[in-house]
Amino acid sequence: MTTPKVHVKKGDTVMVITGKSAGKKGKVLEVIPGDQRVIVEGANIVKRHTKPSKKVPQGGIMEKEAPIAASNVMIYCNRCHKPVRIGKKILDNGNKVRICRKCGEVLDK
Repeated sequence: MTTPKVHVKKGDTVMVITGKSAGKKGKVLEVIPGDQRVIVEGANIVKRHTKPSKKVPQGGIMEKEAPIAASNVMIYCNRCHKPVRIGKKILDNGNKVRICRKCGEVLDK
């Protein structure tokens, strides 16, 4: 069975549109395609009680980002300054890129 595709990639700037982190903007740190989830920088922060270890000698309560459903984020267009839907376009050299549906800005670097 093939893993389903997710509409965002690692490094994309996205905005969370629903949930407790709605309205927050951040970079995608990790994509988990099997679960259709993404980890966004600064969104969905949870607290973890950690025992002291070699990696974390002090232990204590650590804050980290938890995964969010990929359907709850939209790609953020820097030209429109709002979350947008994406389209695909084939350039003259044959490369396929993602574009903003509102302004036509190329979203792939």
